[in-house]
Order: sequence, then structure tokens, then C-alpha cells
Amino acid sequence: MKSHGLLEGRVTLVTAAAGTGIGYATARRCAEEGAIVVISDRHERRLAEAAGALAELTGVEPLAVPCDVTREAEVGALFEATVAAHGRLDVLVNNAGLGGTAELAEMADEQWHAVLDVTLTGTMRCTRAALRHMIPRGAGVVVNNASVVGWRAQRGQSHYAAAKAGVMALTRCAAMEAAEHGIRVNAVAPSLAMHPFLSRVTTSEVLAELADREAFGRAAQPWEVANVIVFLASDYSGYMTGEVVSVSSQRA
Repeated sequence: MKSHGLLEGRVTLVTAAAGTGIGYATARRCAEEGAIVVISDRHERRLAEAAGALAELTGVEPLAVPCDVTREAEVGALFEATVAAHGRLDVLVNNAGLGGTAELAEMADEQWHAVLDVTLTGTMRCTRAALRHMIPRGAGVVVNNASVVGWRAQRGQSHYAAAKAGVMALTRCAAMEAAEHGIRVNAVAPSLAMHPFLSRVTTSEVLAELADREAFGRAAQPWEVANVIVFLASDYSGYMTGEVVSVSSQRA
């Protein structure tokens, strides 16, 4: 897309940015808008591939730092590496999340904890680390990736829905704490953003059903969600904080 320079010169960290989904699309759109992009992911091979693809597209090799958001030491190292390389952190995009399908009566504790630890607690860890860098500077933006299942009911998604509802609540509370320091915290809530990996882990019947329920009768493309993230990261949303923006018609 045509660049409008919305993030010109801003150091922007995107978690879970490898692969073909919202994370990589966001990193790419941020780079296209002039951001100095840092990407992370726990999959080192895919992370290196994403860095190479961004370098080919933009002519700039992004800093790529492996990070598992369930490990506090790795989260700390990610933020320290970002600040060491670029001197500051302006924008954090919390994209890391883990899904799955399981009926609650059959769900093991391990399934519940795995989803909550990545999706909710991982978002908390990264937001906390970002605020510790942003508060002394009195500036910064955090954008979290929530989901419409944080609002609506869906079978087999109690762990994921609980985690995403938690991300929404975390967003609102963190925004109230950060506002006095000039920091904004918002979230997007997509429904279905189609990419190749999703089609490998979800049945075509479920994907078709979810797509049919959308107002446009199709899934979003990852870059369409990324555009909303870029908006929330930019000065165009300068008076917005504590908001969860739906990128879907499926709120209930």
C-alpha cells in the first residue's frame, strides 16, 4: 500500500511476527509506514525468514530477536536488545497468542494454562516490560491483539475466549495507569484473518462458517487488520486509549 509516513522513525516492536499472519503483516505495514521495526518470535527459522523478507521489501534488515513470551528472562532480553540497538522503544504490538479447540468438560489443566500463559500472561509480560521503558520517557504506544471471542460465545473456545477477554480488560486497566505518563494502550479485536497456517490447523467447514457470518461474507486479510493496528500506533489515534476496536462484524 502507499505509505503515508504514519510511523516515520518510530522504533516499533512486533511480537509473534514470523509466518504469514497478522504479526508479519503488521511488521511489514509498520515498516512501509517508516517505522524502525524490531520483530520477535519463538520460531527462530521462521523469524529469520521473516527478517529476510522484510529486508528484501524495504531494503532494511530489521532486528530479529527470538523470544518465548512465556519466559520472563527472554522477554526482558528482547526489550533490552531493542533499546540497546535503537536507544528507545516507541511502539509495542503484542501479537503473540495461542489458540486451540477443546470442550471444557474434556479440557486438561495443561491446555488451559498453555493458552492463558501465551495469550494473556505473555501480553502482560510484554506490556509491563514496555511500560518500564516508556514511563521514564513519558511517551509510547501499546497495541494489543485481542479477538471478538472476548465478547462472544463460541464452543470449544473457553480457554482462548477467557484469555482474549482478559487482554481486553488488561488493555483498559493498563491504559488508565499509563495515561498520566503520556502513553496510550489500545487493542484490536479481529475475527477471522485468513492465512495459510490457519487453513492447516482449522477445518475448512469451520473457516467457511465463520467467513459466512461476516458482513462482507469473507475473512479479513492479515494486512486489513494490520492497517487498524498502524492507525492505533500512529498519531491519528492520539486521543484514543483503553479502547478495543473490532475488525469484524461478529461482536456477539
